[in-house]
Amino acid sequence: MTYKFSPSSLSLLKECPRCFWLQFNKNIKRPAGIFPSLPSGMDGILKAYFDMFMERGELPPKLQHLGGGLKLFDDKAQLDIWRSNFKGIQWTDEKGNLFRGAVDNLLKLGNKIIVLDYKTRGYPLKEDTAEHYQDQMDIYNFLLKKNGYETEDYAYLLFYHPKEVDQSGAVIFNNDLVKMNISVQNAENIFKKAVETLEKPLPEASEACEYCRWAGQTGAQALARDP
Repeated sequence: MTYKFSPSSLSLLKECPRCFWLQFNKNIKRPAGIFPSLPSGMDGILKAYFDMFMERGELPPKLQHLGGGLKLFDDKAQLDIWRSNFKGIQWTDEKGNLFRGAVDNLLKLGNKIIVLDYKTRGYPLKEDTAEHYQDQMDIYNFLLKKNGYETEDYAYLLFYHPKEVDQSGAVIFNNDLVKMNISVQNAENIFKKAVETLEKPLPEASEACEYCRWAGQTGAQALARDP
């Protein structure tokens, strides 16, 4: 049996190996919650904004201080593929397992590529906010390397969060650019662990998994009611 992975599906492995195993091997998925639409809307606006500067051959103001020959990735046709949730950057291992990730944007420095990802949140950053996206950034770089591209050993996260509403009623956003070190080895380890987990019997649930705790409690209550 072969599998198709994305950074979001692989994040489930870290949350709970049992939920991960059930989703891929038995198609038993966690109940879907309400998906916030603001990040998706911001994502489209930001891509159009950055593409405007890319077509001019310029960097947007927030990135101009980085200088040093840095440019926005300007192969729009390729970028559109890599941005697509249905295509993205893909790599298939020797067993036929497909790994795929859709990027927001990319920068170029000489022959090397740097991942640039946008994040929208409701509040200012905490000390560990960027760390929650480490695996995602590592996976993107791993996939680029598997496709024959050179990448820098760092990536950028650009966070947007609301600051205030001006007198006209427009919402003003703050933005924070965070530079992250990249570990391609971490991404490789995640892929390896994912496949190994799915090829073994059903694993134990994570102690912190509320879904498994609820399922266990509900099952026990049902058995208690059984005559």
